[in-house]
Amino acid sequence: MDNSANVRVRPSAWIPRMTTNSRVPRADDADADRLRALLQDAATGRDSQAWSDLWTELYHNGSLDAADPLVLYTLADMAETDEADVAASALHLAGALLVQADQRYETRNLRHQYAPEVARLLDAANRWRQVTADRNDYCLLVEAVLNLEGDIHWAEDLIWGLVSEEYELECPDPDGCASLWVILGERGFFSAAEDYALSDDVETFPLHPADPRTLEGLGRRLYDLALADGHEHVARALTYAFGEATCPECEQRFSVVGQVVARLT
Repeated sequence: MDNSANVRVRPSAWIPRMTTNSRVPRADDADADRLRALLQDAATGRDSQAWSDLWTELYHNGSLDAADPLVLYTLADMAETDEADVAASALHLAGALLVQADQRYETRNLRHQYAPEVARLLDAANRWRQVTADRNDYCLLVEAVLNLEGDIHWAEDLIWGLVSEEYELECPDPDGCASLWVILGERGFFSAAEDYALSDDVETFPLHPADPRTLEGLGRRLYDLALADGHEHVARALTYAFGEATCPECEQRFSVVGQVVARLT
């Protein structure tokens, strides 16, 4: 993530907000101590293992409680600093935790319980989005914005395709015609029945991008944001993500984003 202000806040200037002087209640059990220690280490921006452990213990195996008052409050603090890498990591994790809670419990209780923290995180994500020059960092911030808003549950899969420049999808034919790859990026804009990167002798079918003038809803919004934020290449890729591909087996045309969503249902 680009930090246009080029200002770095010393962790010692704000980590004390996580002490007993904070409005966040202090818990004395081992899990709370573990959580506090990991958040403090992650906040320095120098401990990648702390971030890995936070993802593992908060998101992947749930050995730490994402609903602990310290979690979203502290991640919001991190997102509001001028430390670009720390802010990006905090926003990515916070958005993922909220979407996971939505899906796991089929409620938005975590969002409602910590609405002030979610609002702070969303404001920070939108601020960083507007000043980030790196393409992939920008895409991940857009993912964070969508996850923090919580209106869709498939932002990760949509954005991952833009970052990796490919989607692995299924033909929408009811009989399950074929698995296929949709490529959009430096290698071109096409669909193929095999992973194009593994062979030079693969038949390809050109993608059909959406006309930006006809984009609606989320596609229109993301396209306009990318242009406004100076990411023309992302905007172009979005026209293909919200356009159509051709199945290499049955030659049926289908919505790319429609199959991204279908894969998750």
